[in-house]
Amino acid sequence: MVESKKQHLVAVVGAGPAGIYATRKLNEAGHVVLLLNRDIKPGGLAEYGIFLDKEKMKEGLRKQFKRILADPKVFYFGHVTVGQGKSIALEDLQKIGFSAVIVSAGAQGTKKLGIPGEECLGVYHAKDVVYHYNKLPPFSQRPFEVGERVAVIGMGNVMVDVANWLLNYKKVKEVTIVARRGPKEKAYDDSEFEVIEDYLDHEDMRRELQRIRPNLEAVGQNVDEILTGYQKTESPSDHILRFRYLCSPHRVIPSADGSVGALEIEFNELVLDGQKTVAKGLGRYSQIDLDCVIYAIGDQVDAGIGLPFSRGAFVTNPEKLPGDPNPASYQAFDPEAKKVLEGIYLVGWSRNASVGLVGVAKQDAERGMKVINQNLAKKQGFSVEEISQKIESLTAVLEKSRVPFVTKADVELLEAVEKEEARKRKTWEYKFSADEEMFSVISAQKAARSGASAQAALAVGEMAKLEQS
Repeated sequence: MVESKKQHLVAVVGAGPAGIYATRKLNEAGHVVLLLNRDIKPGGLAEYGIFLDKEKMKEGLRKQFKRILADPKVFYFGHVTVGQGKSIALEDLQKIGFSAVIVSAGAQGTKKLGIPGEECLGVYHAKDVVYHYNKLPPFSQRPFEVGERVAVIGMGNVMVDVANWLLNYKKVKEVTIVARRGPKEKAYDDSEFEVIEDYLDHEDMRRELQRIRPNLEAVGQNVDEILTGYQKTESPSDHILRFRYLCSPHRVIPSADGSVGALEIEFNELVLDGQKTVAKGLGRYSQIDLDCVIYAIGDQVDAGIGLPFSRGAFVTNPEKLPGDPNPASYQAFDPEAKKVLEGIYLVGWSRNASVGLVGVAKQDAERGMKVINQNLAKKQGFSVEEISQKIESLTAVLEKSRVPFVTKADVELLEAVEKEEARKRKTWEYKFSADEEMFSVISAQKAARSGASAQAALAVGEMAKLEQS
């Protein structure tokens, strides 16, 4: 920081796509950014949410993020959680006195199914499963026992990813997709579905579509047109994918040992509500024998951060701000006090949980920064000395709490070792799956470099002695 003019210091909570793209726009406006991230490595959804074999997509995003974080006006603190009882409280950030605090922590809370038996061993949230196979601690270290027969609840792209993992990697025998509505209401992309399409039992699908034909036709859907996509007569492999439409989970039935034994489902009917179809329970039930239930029904924010939230997301200012292209503001709002939380902003899934992927997060962050940069332009910034003091104050809070954190330089050391490990294993990617491993690697690399520096200094000293003699 060599500029003599005053600058703003902004804290960004969360180093996923929204937080990193927000950081870029803040830097472009001349602000200094202090980026706080729950995980050791940055990237969030891009690092730990994209399916594990999508090399081109992941590597492309990593390169973008690395360029953004390389800006000298970005200070990275990894392995730092924000909230009551965590590494640092939101109130602590406010006391330090940042020009703004931007919460872009995603939707790290977990929704529940809200049905009896969901606490059984073998009932998992899809997000936790995705984190597990993408090696995000501590999910990477938890056992996920799936057995041979799995139901996946939901019909979006996350469902496809989970089914992909189950069929192509875990090699389970049966995957049953439980969908509240019908095939026309699917939320996944056909291009994504191709990775599991060969496992689909077409004969079973034809029977299922005939079962629900009367209801689909009653809401104006052409079943014969849908059936044209399922004409194969040969049986799929030993691993089978099937759909159960117009069904909602009603109860998880435990087996004798307390694990999943079956899923009781309630049959639905589709009814028209204006231009859209909605599912209505019929009060008739059946059950599917299973070993595991994975539900992909969306996420919600982490209430522990300490901001008011409703319907899975933090509450935003209901008033439209100048420069805000969306109906909802990017300002955090207290609905009980009916006032804006001054200097606190929300972007990405923190303000609109589970909506869109990386591209949507980027767009939301960039739009939000237009609003925030306009507001910051009206405020007095800080001198270089004041910014340094504030960063030192945050470091002091973390050290007092005995929170081990990592910097950009630490992440670079870790990633260099992971790349070398991948090269040795002749694979495009290798990840350490425990925080303890990552800290150990970083410490070892620092020690090795310190030793090399000491040896170099000693050699220079010896050369000087020779020249003097």
